[in-house]
Amino acid sequence: DKALKADVKTSYNQICVDGDMSTNDTVAVLANGMAGNDEIAEAGTEFDVFCEALAMVTRYLAKKLARDGEGATKLIECQVKGAPDHETAARISKTVISSNLLKAAIFGADANWGRVLCAIGYADGEFSTENIDVEMASAKGRVLVCQGSRHKEYSEEEASKILGEEEIQIYVDMHQGNESATAWGCDLTYDYVKINGDYRS
Repeated sequence: DKALKADVKTSYNQICVDGDMSTNDTVAVLANGMAGNDEIAEAGTEFDVFCEALAMVTRYLAKKLARDGEGATKLIECQVKGAPDHETAARISKTVISSNLLKAAIFGADANWGRVLCAIGYADGEFSTENIDVEMASAKGRVLVCQGSRHKEYSEEEASKILGEEEIQIYVDMHQGNESATAWGCDLTYDYVKINGDYRS
C-alpha cells in the first residue's frame, strides 16, 4: 500500500486521455504469496527493490493506457527538466499532454510549439516562462522548435516527418532548477469524437 501510494504519483496519475476521470477508475496491487518470498514488513533494501520493480510495471502499463485512448493514433510523452521543484515539473508535463489543442496538433503532425508554451503558461505553480526550450522527437529524429521561449528556425517538412510517427516525445527545459518529471497522453482524433458521439448509455 505504501509503495503504490508513492508510485502512482509518477505513473498512473501522470497520464491523460481526455481530462475526464471515470467514476470507476481504480488501481490496485494484489499479492497471492505464490512466489514464496518472505513478506516485506518494513523499509529497507528489499522494499526499495520491490518499489523499483513496481515502478517498471506501472510505467509500462501507464504508457499502454495512454496509447490505448479512444481513437488514439499516437502516444505523447512530455519530459520536463530544469524545473524549480518536482511538483512543478509534474504539473507542467501533465498540463502539456492534457492540452486538447496540443493533442490535435500532434494528430496533424504539426510542431506547434506555441501550444506547448500556452499549456505551460496556464499550469499551476511559481515559475518563469521567459527562457523555455522545446524539442519534439520520435524515432525519426529530434527538432528544436523553441529556444528561450521564442521561435527557433526549423524545417517544417522535417518536423512533420518526425511527428508522423506513432510515439512522440516533447522535451521541455525550463532552465530554472534541477527537478524533472514525465507525463503521457495521446493525440485527439476524429475517431475520438465518433466513438464518444455514437456511444449510448
